[in-house]
Amino acid sequence: MVERDEGVVGSDRGAYDRRRFLRQAGLGAAAVAGGVLLDAGASSASPLGLRPAARRSTTPTKLPPGLEAAAKKEGAINLIALPATWANYGTSSMKGTVIGDFYADYKITCNSVGPDDSSAEETAAIKTDKGTNKGPDVVDVSAAIAVDAVKERLFAPYKVQTWDEIPASMKAANGDWYGDYYGVISFGTNTKVVKNPPKSWADLEKPEYRGQVAIDGNPGTAGDAFAAIFSCALAMGGSLDNIMPGLKYFEHLREIGNWNSVDCWPANIVSGATPIAIIWDYLNLSYKKAYPDINYHVSIPTSGRYGGYYCQAISAYAPHPKAAELWQEFIYSDQGQLAYLKGYAHPARYNALAAAGKIPASLAKLLPPASEYKGVRFATVEQIAKASAVVVKNWDTMVGGM
Repeated sequence: MVERDEGVVGSDRGAYDRRRFLRQAGLGAAAVAGGVLLDAGASSASPLGLRPAARRSTTPTKLPPGLEAAAKKEGAINLIALPATWANYGTSSMKGTVIGDFYADYKITCNSVGPDDSSAEETAAIKTDKGTNKGPDVVDVSAAIAVDAVKERLFAPYKVQTWDEIPASMKAANGDWYGDYYGVISFGTNTKVVKNPPKSWADLEKPEYRGQVAIDGNPGTAGDAFAAIFSCALAMGGSLDNIMPGLKYFEHLREIGNWNSVDCWPANIVSGATPIAIIWDYLNLSYKKAYPDINYHVSIPTSGRYGGYYCQAISAYAPHPKAAELWQEFIYSDQGQLAYLKGYAHPARYNALAAAGKIPASLAKLLPPASEYKGVRFATVEQIAKASAVVVKNWDTMVGGM
């Protein structure tokens, strides 16, 4: 990472570094190869058109017999790469968060380590700490990394009680891994600095945005920065098989002076150093709540809508396998899924929860209208691999500065 301008804050990395995947192996979050692809013909009833495997009303989650007792006997669970500010994961002491509510319900010690780790570092920890009591029990990784991990047999298959309500396009058929939440690239604007928020990618060319357009780091290593380039490509005549128009547009933004090479960390957004931030919607929406004084405006671009999700999985070498299973049951229960929504991330069971009338109006109104999510596209792992190779090869010479 290059040295930043004097006075620009670059130390508040808590919610960011876990997205800095190792090279292109973990870039973005994608539909998955091997017959588990996002359905191009999926229903548009949900914000992202994700089709649940079965359409039925949700019912209270009943735990498998003996699971809670067995998990409490183990007494602990090892978590990794879960920043407190990311998708409302929180901590054991934070009521209303994913980890906080899990602990409150079961009083199982949550050993949360490496909050800034990348997806690749999570699976590396499984291998490094194999056979010890400090290895991760569960991981939360990009789909691309999940596919690689399956090849190495790092995951233990498991199907939660609400399995049928996880879209078929967001899970491995045998239970190796399963999507937990998803996000979409969005525009966030500090309107204390920028009075007229951009609505589309084409808007970013306006002279009034000189030196104000930023993403979250180098798209060759940062997942949501890569997703921003993909979103741009889709809006500028590219496709899921052609990311080059996105790179060319950012090159154009650099040439006209609108591109800002500083990372759009929260402090930089608030200070006005990077007043237009192009990142996941759940991050921008959380900043809107956290920093009311800047009148932060968040919207999904009118074209080039691109999304991605993360995946849960249980380590094949989990020191606390029953606690890991209980964690997954909680994550995919109504309570766990709605906890993600409190953090502005769409939970995997969003469709089923909405159909059953289980999404409180107070939570639904926190998100942009469903119409803004219409037409969101997802890339396959193969498409991401191809696109990331193009980005890694060309970013520094065409745009650079990060």
